[in-house]
Order: sequence, then structure tokens, then C-alpha cells
Amino acid sequence: MNKKKRLVIIDSNSVIHRAFHALPPLTDKKGNLSNAVYGFFMVFFKTIRELNPDFIVACFDFPAPTFRHKKYKKYKDKRPRAPKELYDQILKVKQVLESLSVSVFEKEGFEADDLIGTLGHKFSLKQVFPEIETIILSSDSDVLQLINENTRVCSLKKGVSEATLYDKKAVKEKYGFDPEQMIDYKALRGDPSDSIPGAPGIGEKTAVDLIKKFATVDELYEHLERDSKEAQSLKPKLKEILIKSKDQVLFSRELAQIELNVPLKFNLNDCRWRGCNREQAAEALKDFGFESIIKHLPEAGENNAGGELRLW
Repeated sequence: MNKKKRLVIIDSNSVIHRAFHALPPLTDKKGNLSNAVYGFFMVFFKTIRELNPDFIVACFDFPAPTFRHKKYKKYKDKRPRAPKELYDQILKVKQVLESLSVSVFEKEGFEADDLIGTLGHKFSLKQVFPEIETIILSSDSDVLQLINENTRVCSLKKGVSEATLYDKKAVKEKYGFDPEQMIDYKALRGDPSDSIPGAPGIGEKTAVDLIKKFATVDELYEHLERDSKEAQSLKPKLKEILIKSKDQVLFSRELAQIELNVPLKFNLNDCRWRGCNREQAAEALKDFGFESIIKHLPEAGENNAGGELRLW
């Protein structure tokens, strides 16, 4: 049996942000801050070696309000604006990726998560692409909801030096529920980092208990409406909170759910990873003074494309 081809999708903004805050303030030859660029490409080339992609794409947030901001003006309003030194490095990462012939995706009105979700969903349809498996590289737990039989997430931790591979079983072991239930969990608990409200006063433990008991928000409210035996087992105060905040919970679920049908022009062959041309990569990186990365660049054809996956 032929091994599946492997598509790696990089959640670029999350990796860049993680590197920017985790690494010391390195500068390039012109004195410009370059720690996020360094961290990103340290992870990028390690990804090439460890995940062995046949295809690779990099998804970015578009620097404008998304459809979620239009639905909810408070969406992500508590996040401090990133400094100019970070935004400048995002542009540099894109330039280097394009010089390495890596396809870059961004689309006005959508977040990188939505582009990742759309591509991951497209290639999880086995009847259409039976030979493709997808691995999402990210430092954001939001993308865990995208995991299925054909999609896994390689999640960065401890800065950018370590990562954990999540499949459906790993998510269940850590959170106590399946990946697709992450949306309902966030609908109940909310997400302070994104200003998603959830149900007032419901924390992590209560949200997990509710998901384990009722599986989905829809099932929970169906039980509450008919005052089932399961609903009667809930504490009166909790029932009152859930009933009063139903509209807010359902709206929070809308905000938490990653879009799977962004209109994208996508040609898989354009995203084929053809191996690292050391001279080309070194040329793209030399102005940053990244000798330690250049010294360890993989040779063209060095990676065992589609082979066994090794963890960080």
C-alpha cells in the first residue's frame, strides 16, 4: 500500500508571535529586530526535517477586521496591539517564504485559522483526496477543533523548542472530549483571549463536565427545555445561568467555530515542497545573520517525504 502524501499547513502568525515573545531581541545586520524571523525559520526547517512534507503552505491573518469583528465589535478587543517591530518581521517572513517558493495564503475578512480550516477540511474528504494527510503546525489551541481521522496538529510549546503531536486520541486524553467538541466547550466557558463571552461564571471544570454529560450545546439546551432527568441533576443556580445566557452561549459558539468554506483559489501542485535549495535558502537568510540556521539547512531531497513522523 502506498504511503499517504503529507500536507503541512503553518499557522504563521501564531508561530511568529510565539517566537517574538520567546526569544531574546536578536537584530539583523542593519540593526532591525529579527528574533521572530529567526524563531519562525528555526521551526520551519525543523518542520521540514521532522514532518517530511510533500506539500507545504503558510497561512497568515489579513491585517484588517474579520467577519467576526463585524458580528461582535468586542472580538479580541482586549488584546494589546502588537508592536511595529513584530509587524515588520511578519512582512520579512513572507518575503523569505516566497523566495523559497512556499505558497502563502491570506484573505481579507478571515483569520489564518479559517484558511487552515478550509484547506484541512478540503483534504480530509477522503473520497476526494484519499492519499493526503494534513498536519497543522501552530501554537494556538483553537485549531485543535480541526483534528479528525486525516488531520493532526503539531502544537508548539515551551517557546519554539518543543512540540506535541495531537490526534483525536491525544485531545481526548488531555481535555476529556473529542476535538469537534472544543467549539461547544468554548461556547460555554468563553475565551478571554479572544473576548468570547461564554456563559457567565462557568469555568473550565464546569464546561468540561457539561460537555461530558451532554456532548453538545444543542443537546444541553434540548435537555433543559424538556427538563429531562439529566437536566434535573444540574444545580439550580447552574440551570438558571445556562437558561438566561442561552443566546450568548450560541453566539459564542458562532465566534469560536473556525470557518471551513473560505473561497480560496488553491492548486495542490503549486504547494509541492521540492526540497531545500541550500544556496537559495542561504541567500534569503544571510542578511539576517542566521549562520546557525544556514549551517543546518537540509539538503535538497534530504527529507524522507511522506515517511514516518518523528516528534520533536
